[in-house]
Amino acid sequence: MKFRAVGLMSGTSLDGLDICFAEFRKEENHWDFEILKGETLSYSNAWEEKLRGSIHLNSEDLLALHSEYGFYLGEKVKEFIATYSLENIDLIASHGHTVFHQPKKLFTLQIGDGRAIKILNDLPVVYDFRVQDVLMKGNGAPLVPIGDELLFSEFDACLNIGGFSNISFQQNGSRIAFDICAVNIVLNEFAKKLGKDYDHNGDLARNGEVDEELLEQLNSLFYYKEDAPKSLGIEWVKDHILPRFEGKTNSEILATFTEHAAFQIAETFKKYQIKKVLFTGGGTYNSFLLERIQNLTESEIIIPKKELIDFKEALIFAFMGVLRVNNEINILSSATGSWADHSSGILV
Repeated sequence: MKFRAVGLMSGTSLDGLDICFAEFRKEENHWDFEILKGETLSYSNAWEEKLRGSIHLNSEDLLALHSEYGFYLGEKVKEFIATYSLENIDLIASHGHTVFHQPKKLFTLQIGDGRAIKILNDLPVVYDFRVQDVLMKGNGAPLVPIGDELLFSEFDACLNIGGFSNISFQQNGSRIAFDICAVNIVLNEFAKKLGKDYDHNGDLARNGEVDEELLEQLNSLFYYKEDAPKSLGIEWVKDHILPRFEGKTNSEILATFTEHAAFQIAETFKKYQIKKVLFTGGGTYNSFLLERIQNLTESEIIIPKKELIDFKEALIFAFMGVLRVNNEINILSSATGSWADHSSGILV
């Protein structure tokens, strides 16, 4: 059994749209994959502002953006397919862009209407992966553990560092997964205040001074004491993180928050006795953050090839689309807290 799929992922840190074209092969209940093409498209200033401001829109303007962003995604996929002369594509799977995520209130919203993607590309499209899980009393996150389990089982754990850091690993026969802490959604914002798009190699944090009192406050947040499954959203950052930065310099914030993220990630490795961890996501390029994590843990950090660092999430959403069109489980209740494993995503 063989499928070729395009996966789309837009992260909360707004560093761009990841597009991944991959082939998936299933033999005797074992899945294998190959990334055939991948590209990250930076958002224009206009699109970055639209997406960043989407949380503040009224309902009519948000619905309009949902359609507009769907056509944007469709155009970018169409261009991607034409640029690389891609053929024999079975489906497109799109995560969309998260605006709201409040699973305790039974809602989450990822904009980017998949029907618009289909109209422009005339291919099957799977989108809106999270809502069904939230309606089933799950967190709607993290979703990538199904890919970690079926595609990356040789590692004790898989860690993704993007807007938020999230981890998944096997424990007592079940796949456990959760968001550890915010990372780039905070670091990028304060790097921008210093005239940078992001903290390259963590150099701004490396040269800043850690505020020990602020660090203690951050590490004492109640979320870190909660048991998994659990997830984070931008609303949590606005309510619990940003207010603590009043009166602090941008340099202090970057240094302290980098140390905070390193501490929380290392503590997670220690708590669950994780030995060998696959690192992916944009935060993997933050060499200072990785230095601090390694300094705080004895776990072995595995850095894969660049294509996997950059496109693992888009790859797994493509894989989730493949599972969905075959009506196979693509969301694990042990990871999200929903009442059952299920096959999620709207297929058009």
